[in-house]
Amino acid sequence: MNEDRGHRLAVGILGAGEIGSTLGKLLAQAGHEVMLSSRHPEARASEAAALGCGIGTLEEAAAFGEIVIVALPLSALGEIPVETLAGKVVIDTMNYYPARDGAIAAFDEYRAATSERVAQQLSGARVVKAFNAILAYDLPREERPPVEGGRRALPVAGDDEEAKALVAALHAQLDFDVLDAGPLADSWRFERAKPAYCVPLNHTQLHAALTAAERDKELPHGSWRRKPRPD
Repeated sequence: MNEDRGHRLAVGILGAGEIGSTLGKLLAQAGHEVMLSSRHPEARASEAAALGCGIGTLEEAAAFGEIVIVALPLSALGEIPVETLAGKVVIDTMNYYPARDGAIAAFDEYRAATSERVAQQLSGARVVKAFNAILAYDLPREERPPVEGGRRALPVAGDDEEAKALVAALHAQLDFDVLDAGPLADSWRFERAKPAYCVPLNHTQLHAALTAAERDKELPHGSWRRKPRPD
């Protein structure tokens, strides 16, 4: 994948939770223009400004971004403005948590990857699965657990090679290695409770973890979490 470190992008982030806010801050620091979204943007304007971001509604953030990051609970998929995202590169960071999102048979029975459902819902968008297999507090460079070889690798998956290259460039700007995990149909390999999910790994280790994933087997719930470093 090609790395483009110089192009300034308008990035819309749907959501202003831990993943959305952290990515927003880091991408703003990398020189991009970022707009977060909130149901009550006026109430979070000062918080967004402190991160170096603007803030608007879902529709406004979706329209603002040349590239749009979806950092919402999967249960909010139906709220996303589909037509606004047509033709845009959309990064899907969402994960399926049944207790939060409600049971979905296609996922519980391992018949579909979450991003396949997202791509179906967001018809016309160029969906790339990325930034879902890392904890929010591991995103900042100074907070990352040490990885053998010095740099953490993250997986991406998608059916559009140009879109994946753009997403890979964003990873490089945030000092991550990138592993192309294939099409969206294979993105289940780094979904929740798989060996590569939220575990600090280098490129070689990540490849091994993706290869080791089994469709109908999950790690114990929460086994991938660690305590964040104290302030």
